[in-house]
Amino acid sequence: MKETLMHGNLEVENTKIFQVLLKDIHELIDNARQSVAAAVNIGLSVLYWQVGERLRKDILNQKRAAYGRKILPTLSAKLAPQFGNGFSARNLSRMIHFAEVFNDMEIVAALARHLSWSHFVEFVSIKDDLKRDFYAEMCRIERWNVRTLRKKIDSMLFERTAISRKPEEMAKQEISSLREDDILTPHHVFR
Repeated sequence: MKETLMHGNLEVENTKIFQVLLKDIHELIDNARQSVAAAVNIGLSVLYWQVGERLRKDILNQKRAAYGRKILPTLSAKLAPQFGNGFSARNLSRMIHFAEVFNDMEIVAALARHLSWSHFVEFVSIKDDLKRDFYAEMCRIERWNVRTLRKKIDSMLFERTAISRKPEEMAKQEISSLREDDILTPHHVFR
């Protein structure tokens, strides 16, 4: 049965051809939205790293810890009204820690193509470099959302893997083998 939709003087047939067209346009819109969201995510993660790196260099490398404790709330008071709560003193502190933990922007940019700022916030709380790199690579490969990442960390997935019981250099090599060569190279991930 052929169903006809009227739009002014134009008839649009609700046929299989129309349904395919509609489905294709839905996919185009969804793909564009995902691309925009990914670009925004990469931009934010790189921005937060750059802010953290700048603050780290200006405050911490100059041995101004007391000054740093004072400047973050003051800086936040100037930034947050214009740019939002993402620039609270607490988040500025997270950005500094982020730049310390992921000390190479190339790593951040590569991982940010697959992971969100919320993922990075979870990673920076992991003290062990090998464990952090394991979770980052597993998130990238498996496309874990933040909730899944937290569950994996809470369930001590890393500690239950054979890789955690290997000598550090061998474990690093195994984690490197999880990585696609065109995304990251071994010398970028391990400091």
